[in-house]
Amino acid sequence: MLAEYWPILLFLVIATGLGLVLLAVGTVLGPKRPDAQKRSAYECGFEAFEDARMKFDVRYYLIAILFIIFDLEIAFLFPWAVVFKQIGIIALIEMGLFLALLVVGFVYVWKKGALEWE
Repeated sequence: MLAEYWPILLFLVIATGLGLVLLAVGTVLGPKRPDAQKRSAYECGFEAFEDARMKFDVRYYLIAILFIIFDLEIAFLFPWAVVFKQIGIIALIEMGLFLALLVVGFVYVWKKGALEWE
């Protein structure tokens, strides 16, 4: 039974060894000329002008989370649509409830003003 796993073990050993060898070669042969400009913090092509721990508007995160939620809705709809004929009318009702719940959540977020920018 263990003989079936030898190719996988061999692949893992060779991949790990090759990765370590390539890292070692890069470390040994790579250029080592650090200067102040290379060690400085890079931020969008210009010098950092504020502290990294500054307050950030939470609405950006809220919009990102909402985008992910509604993007995942589409990811659930594609496989459902492919097998719709096999799963029947019950699945249509369940998907309708799922979409209705998402619409209710979207309306709630909209009414709370989470999508409004100042």
